[in-house]
Amino acid sequence: MEALLLEGDTILVAFWMTVRLAVVSAVGSLLLGTALTAMRVSPFPVLRSAAGTYVSVARNTPLTLVLLFTGLGVGANLGVELSDDLATNNFWLAVIGLTAYTSAFVCEALRSGINTVPVGQAEAARSLGLGFLGTLRLIILPQAFRAVIAPLGSILIALTKNTTIALVVGVAEASVRMRELIETHGDQVIQIFFGFALGFVLLCLPMGLAFGRLSRRLVVAR
Repeated sequence: MEALLLEGDTILVAFWMTVRLAVVSAVGSLLLGTALTAMRVSPFPVLRSAAGTYVSVARNTPLTLVLLFTGLGVGANLGVELSDDLATNNFWLAVIGLTAYTSAFVCEALRSGINTVPVGQAEAARSLGLGFLGTLRLIILPQAFRAVIAPLGSILIALTKNTTIALVVGVAEASVRMRELIETHGDQVIQIFFGFALGFVLLCLPMGLAFGRLSRRLVVAR
């Protein structure tokens, strides 16, 4: 563990980048995933078809390819610059890729949650004069979110681990620093590996416990 102790500050910075990537991408994925869910259950066939196609493509495309597209395709070939600073620009390109990928899984989780809401509640809302968006926002989605808290927690944990692939667009998160340490301290590979593994356990395990407890507290009685 000597290498980890000597590089403690750098490692903390790298894990902080991992946390930032996960949090910002989680917020974006939740917003885009909710919008995709609304499209998938909308009364308009065009919206349902567009959202369904997007979800199918995103779920069946490797995340590495998605990030390569945002980094090389959007960033390099199209020349899209989200910041004058290269590191910040790469960060936002990674966020776009992670959000585009993860939102498809959020959409499917929320759609399964919507399926748990009795059809009669939507019919009752419409009889009271609520339109599609009003019914979705006030009646359906609140119950759907409560029904899928645990699956959403699993998606967030997977997103946190998926941030390690952000290295393909040049984001210096934890996995990049681990590789650099292994290259410079080749005699301590096992210690470095278990040290970084412990770091991810400390990030992901509390999230799993928190979402599990929240799911039990907010479960919808049927």
